[in-house]
Amino acid sequence: MRLFVAVELPKEIKDTLYEFQKDLKPFVKANFIHKKNLHLTLKFFGEIKDEMVKEIQERLSKVRFSKFNLSLDEIGFFPNEKFINIIWIGLEPGNKIIKLQTLVDEETLGYGKQESKFKAHLTLARVKSIKDKKGLINIVREKKLKGNLLVESFHLMKSELSKDGPKYSVLKTYSPEQ
Repeated sequence: MRLFVAVELPKEIKDTLYEFQKDLKPFVKANFIHKKNLHLTLKFFGEIKDEMVKEIQERLSKVRFSKFNLSLDEIGFFPNEKFINIIWIGLEPGNKIIKLQTLVDEETLGYGKQESKFKAHLTLARVKSIKDKKGLINIVREKKLKGNLLVESFHLMKSELSKDGPKYSVLKTYSPEQ
């Protein structure tokens, strides 16, 4: 079973990001993340044996956090502007989501790979080829997206791959301490 830990995004943020993805299409050929699949990944486990899922769920239930707000921030490229593989948008304040990601990582050591350098971001597109690099860089530099989200839970998610793209489902939701 393919598993990951994620924070869901509110509809308003998904709508904003989806509209921006449309703006990118003239400049790049890419696999754009479907609107329904936009999320913030905290940890990707990959393939996990069914009998280990309960242990991961128990470990994640030990993560203690408080609600916090995030805002959309700069738009950028991985690994960089010269060699564009991924188009992403950052989240601020990054330290709050990094703290939550670190807690998730620490509680699930030994499952999946540990993040060496987590960057608070949402993946918008995986680039196949670039039609107009100068235009792409200009639109990314000029565009300022606005949006806020309240992080009040995270989820253990299951990912099923198909020819129509991944299908995500929530296995368990984790909320902050009361």
